[in-house]
Amino acid sequence: MYRRQLISTLSLISLCLVLLGAGFFSLYYQYHLNEMKKLIGQDVNYISKYASLVLQNEEDVVSDDFLRYLGSVALISNTTVLLCNTDGSVLFTATPDDGATLGGSKQVPSSAVEEILNRRNFSGLTTLNGLFATSSYVTGVPIVSYRLTLTPQGPTQAEVPIGIIFVATDATYVRDFLISALQMFLLTSLAVLFISFIICSITAQHTVQPLQEMASTVYRFARGDLDARVTEYKHRKDEISELATAFNAMAESLAQSELKRSEFIANVSHELKTPMTTIAGFAEGILDGTIPPARERESLEVISSETRRLSRLIRRMLELSRLQSQERVAAQVQFDAGELLLRVLVSLEAKIMEKDLEVVTNLPEKDTMVWGEPDAITQVCYNLIDNAIKFSKQGGVLTLSMRFHGGKAYVSIKNQGETIPPEQLSIIFDRFHKADRSRTEKDGVGLGLYIVKTILNTYNEQISVTSEDGETEFTFTLSEV
Repeated sequence: MYRRQLISTLSLISLCLVLLGAGFFSLYYQYHLNEMKKLIGQDVNYISKYASLVLQNEEDVVSDDFLRYLGSVALISNTTVLLCNTDGSVLFTATPDDGATLGGSKQVPSSAVEEILNRRNFSGLTTLNGLFATSSYVTGVPIVSYRLTLTPQGPTQAEVPIGIIFVATDATYVRDFLISALQMFLLTSLAVLFISFIICSITAQHTVQPLQEMASTVYRFARGDLDARVTEYKHRKDEISELATAFNAMAESLAQSELKRSEFIANVSHELKTPMTTIAGFAEGILDGTIPPARERESLEVISSETRRLSRLIRRMLELSRLQSQERVAAQVQFDAGELLLRVLVSLEAKIMEKDLEVVTNLPEKDTMVWGEPDAITQVCYNLIDNAIKFSKQGGVLTLSMRFHGGKAYVSIKNQGETIPPEQLSIIFDRFHKADRSRTEKDGVGLGLYIVKTILNTYNEQISVTSEDGETEFTFTLSEV
């Protein structure tokens, strides 16, 4: 990731520099070329017109005055002027340093001469076959004489080429400037790329290093270090910080799940070991004669009781496993919650009579229709009422009530007994939790309230508990139809 980000960024910067340089140098070259063409074009046209005027005044075009004029033009414009015949032979050469001199045996290329005679103009970067030592921008035009000729339509004035003027300026300074500018541009580009490399390296490392450390933390967590957390990037206020926070939240959740799993296994082991130890102890006592025959029946009753408790524990655990494996679903059917509550109450009549409890019901007279799955809610009510009966004092009052508010039905089950300590209320719905472990006659397995909460959570309902002044009340919600 570091390498890809660095290469992609530097490649983009390099491409931008190349395009910028190409555009700049191309623009500069075309600008200077056009400027040279414009200036030289003006000079060569002035010389050609002047030569034509000289000829019209019947003066010699190679007179001293004209040659001095050519030398002055060459000196002022810093150009080289060639005066040629129409066959391309050079008559005179005027330069800024030497003035006008004889052309000697120099000859202009025939292609340039033909282009001037046919098109009346020639221009381009050339040395004219060695006439100039370096590449020069050359412009050429004909020197014309206006002669009167007779035609069938009458006398007309015709332009007759009698010579050629070439004006050239050295173009090497443009090339030299471009080379110098290119060198400066390359040095600047290298400096920009070097600075960009440093900045991109720091930025990429600033992004990649946290990811590497998070990956290391993930591996530590996967190897069993459940306390591994990402703690160094909480204050970055960017996506890395969000990722670190999300990972820590996930790690905390997994650690809590693992802790609960360990506690669950420990609790299951403890709950299974107690009845099995009791059963094994009494059975071995009967078999080896340690327990006398007179006490065998009593021992068998203990074995039977512990076997039933073990069976209840296994049944509750299977039931809990089934509940936790089900998907969360919304309420499915309508049913009368009041009628369901009374049916559960009737099913527990024997236990109520055994405790000599007074039952008080505060249920609405109208139909109490709610959403849910009747069998599951029946189990909720059965567990809560059975639990209330179990922990009620002898001859106490058991109260069932229901009220509607804000689209919810609030079902309450209250009993009179010992007050649950405040520190126990927050964990009373945990697995295998028993509010009163000292009272062994209550042979529950500590899963009833946990199953109740699991069922209600499946339907997005809530349950709460209060306990004070010897009265404990459980209240859960159902969605009103």
